[in-house]
Amino acid sequence: MVAWLRKPSLAGAVGVVLVATLGAGMSPAWAKRSSAPARVESKLGFGPASSLEGNYLSAYIAGTARDTAAAAMFYREALKEDPRNPELLERAFVALLADGDLAGATNAAERIVKRDPQNGLAQLSLAVRAIRAKQYVTARSLLVRNGRGRAADLTATLLTAWAFAGSREGRRALDTADQLRGERGFSAFRDYHAGLIAALLGDNAEAERRLKAAYESEKTTLRIVDAYGRLLSKRGDRDGALAVYSGFDALSPRHPMVKAAMEQLRAGKTLPPLIANAQEGAAEVLYGLGSAGSQQGDELASIVYLRLALQLQPDHSLAILTLGEVYERLKRTEQALAILKGIPETSPLRASADVQIGISLEQLGRGEEAVQHLEKLGKQRPDDNDVLVALGNVYRSRKQYAQAAEIYGKAIERTAADDAGLWPLYYYRGTAYERAKDWPKAEADLKKALELVPDTQPMGKSQVLNYLGYSWVDQNINLDEAFKMLRRAVELNPRDGMIIDSLGWAYYRFGRWDDAVRELEKAAELKAGDPVINDHLGDAYWRVGRKLEAKFQWQHAKDAHPEPEDLAKIEEKLKNGLPEEPKPAEVQTSVPPGEEKSGG
Repeated sequence: MVAWLRKPSLAGAVGVVLVATLGAGMSPAWAKRSSAPARVESKLGFGPASSLEGNYLSAYIAGTARDTAAAAMFYREALKEDPRNPELLERAFVALLADGDLAGATNAAERIVKRDPQNGLAQLSLAVRAIRAKQYVTARSLLVRNGRGRAADLTATLLTAWAFAGSREGRRALDTADQLRGERGFSAFRDYHAGLIAALLGDNAEAERRLKAAYESEKTTLRIVDAYGRLLSKRGDRDGALAVYSGFDALSPRHPMVKAAMEQLRAGKTLPPLIANAQEGAAEVLYGLGSAGSQQGDELASIVYLRLALQLQPDHSLAILTLGEVYERLKRTEQALAILKGIPETSPLRASADVQIGISLEQLGRGEEAVQHLEKLGKQRPDDNDVLVALGNVYRSRKQYAQAAEIYGKAIERTAADDAGLWPLYYYRGTAYERAKDWPKAEADLKKALELVPDTQPMGKSQVLNYLGYSWVDQNINLDEAFKMLRRAVELNPRDGMIIDSLGWAYYRFGRWDDAVRELEKAAELKAGDPVINDHLGDAYWRVGRKLEAKFQWQHAKDAHPEPEDLAKIEEKLKNGLPEEPKPAEVQTSVPPGEEKSGG
């Protein structure tokens, strides 16, 4: 997803509350009496603890582990035993809200605001309930008290604007939205919602002016593209709408919502508006903030915003999909799986959700079920390459590389030569061939992927450059060209630990031990716990004489579950170290372009 707003503080108002309530901050004095918490499992195959203290501390641990389902269950039980404890009530409220128990959360919110009328999150929850019930005056009064700070002001301002729109007070709605000033991100968000409000209330000229401004500012943001394209379709500008969607498709190919819109336009249909009522508009505000939190790593804040969005619009497919993605990132795959199943069958995103369900089954260790699920989808949708790619990915995850390469090959055969989605297929097949020890085929596919990947997709280009360059380095061939590729990959993607590891390993192959240590330390910091990076850093430490640190890194690599063939090599190094440093004549004599050799 493309994040609406890119400043970490935008979701901060909710994030601060969540940190304080789901596993950080002070513990109530009564909770400290317990000698040991109840054990929290990864699945809810257990009941509550037998004491108030046990339930509280188990909830605390579950919150720290980001297990919102377990946290909600334990807090719910603790609250039954101590319903008047204000700190416990607030923690339970946020846990229930994050887990989707909106009735329980709302009940807790009502009790909280009686004690603390300035509690922003409780006020927001009650305002959302009021908007859902079309009680717009009540919603606006609650939003006025909804805390302070940039995130709170942004949320309250736009929800208030939609509450005015619900009351059919168009001028006041637009004036309220226009209170958002300053940052470029705010401007796009403001114009987007102002345009949606104007369109809902029938002011087509204002709607087009606002949505066009938002589109000119954010042409790569899906929701703005979709809203503007639908507006152009409604006023009969089919070609203009197609141009808007086509521009997005060129940068981010094959998005199912864009694909569905273009198919309808080419069939002569008029697209319905993005927003049908004030409730959906308010849900869009909350979805946008939830999406931003997701992109910025603010997972718990994202979950709360998305849960509130779904309270207003339960079939908001993007909110459901984003919520599932957040749970995937938190390693709560069972919860993610259940959430993804909630995407409506009529949604263009349903096909993507079905594919993700197959991937989730594999992640849960249910590989055979994943294969059966994806094969069934393939029969139902024989022309859907995404299903084939997902099936190939599952085979590759299960280390059935030959089968994976065969599946990717079928997808390549069905893809047009000018299709923007062709290069990833060659890349996937190339990596499968490489893992299957068929290097000639792997090298050909990786070169083809590099030829096809456009400069407009720098992350994709960096991945292909990295895989091909690293493979050459690992085989001690084409080192000059490999080094150029890896330096370019780092330029394109400077925060990717695996790519920096590749560059460090190239320095190692050149015999430049100090430079290798520098880059490999960066890689280990960016991607801690990766066995390959730890192994490489151990080798580099050994060559510069830091032998204790080398063994420490090798032990880390061993403990991080490396590939079996690598494990044997690591164990040998832990026992005997590396062989003597190569004599100067044996060290790679080529020098990285533009540099003088400093090591070896």
